[in-house]
Amino acid sequence: MPMSDYVASIRSHIGTGFLMLPGVTAVIRDGDRFLLGRHHHSGLWSLIGGGVEPGEEPADALLREVLEETGARVRIRGIVGVYGGEPMMVRYPNGDHVGYVTTAYDCELLSEATADPEELLELGWFARDEISTLPRRDWIDRVIADAPGPGSTQAEASSLAVRTPVSSAESATTL
Repeated sequence: MPMSDYVASIRSHIGTGFLMLPGVTAVIRDGDRFLLGRHHHSGLWSLIGGGVEPGEEPADALLREVLEETGARVRIRGIVGVYGGEPMMVRYPNGDHVGYVTTAYDCELLSEATADPEELLELGWFARDEISTLPRRDWIDRVIADAPGPGSTQAEASSLAVRTPVSSAESATTL
C-alpha cells in the first residue's frame, strides 16, 4: 500500500528521518494457528496490520487494514497488548526510518482471506512453534506469546499485556 497522504506530508518536511507512528496489528487465530502475511518489501512474515490515519479510531484502522491486505472481514475479540520500542523500529528500502507503537487485537476471521498482491507475497497459517522457524519480524514473537490460546475466555482475551519498563542501561545488559 502506498504511503498515506498524512505521512507523505510529514516526509516532505523531514525526509527519511525518524518518524513515530501509531499502528494496529491483527492477531487472527484459528484454534492454535495464526494468520501471517509475507511482505513484498522485505520478504519477511508478519502479522497483518498497518497505520492509523488522522481522526481514525484504532479498531476501525485494524478492520480497514485487514480488508486492504487480505480482502477479509474480522471480528475483534479483545486487545492482546500494546507494543513499541526498538523492536518496532524499521528502516524501509527507500530509507524511511519509522518507529511504530502498535495495538494488537485478538481477531476472529469471518470471511476468506487472500493476499493483496501489491503488498503481500502470500498468506499462511502457522502454529506457534512453527512461527519461530520463519524469516519474520522478530517483534511478532512478543505478540504471539501474549496472544490468548484457543478456548480462552473473553476476559482473558481482553486483558492487556503489561510489560515492566526497562531502562536503556538495563536493556543493554539484558538483551
